[in-house]
Amino acid sequence: MPIYAYRCESCGHSLDALQKVSDAPLRDCPACGAAALHKQVTAAGFQLKGSGWYATDFKGGSTAGKPAAGAAASAATTASESAPAAACGASCACH
Repeated sequence: MPIYAYRCESCGHSLDALQKVSDAPLRDCPACGAAALHKQVTAAGFQLKGSGWYATDFKGGSTAGKPAAGAAASAATTASESAPAAACGASCACH
């Protein structure tokens, strides 16, 4: 079961709750009693370890499935010459 973080908009009280995914969100604050609890967005609490697909397919150093150096350089040049993506705009670090 996942742990959800909640914060009360009325008094600012924070709490963590162990709930099923199918459970209804908590609403009543245990500190002030107001119906002002809201879920917060938090980072995932797990780490991938071992030698699974995530280690072999996404770590650097492997040449399997990668284009030749010339093709990669050509693709990088083409990408840098293109217009900025609409999602990030011209002020991001990638342009």
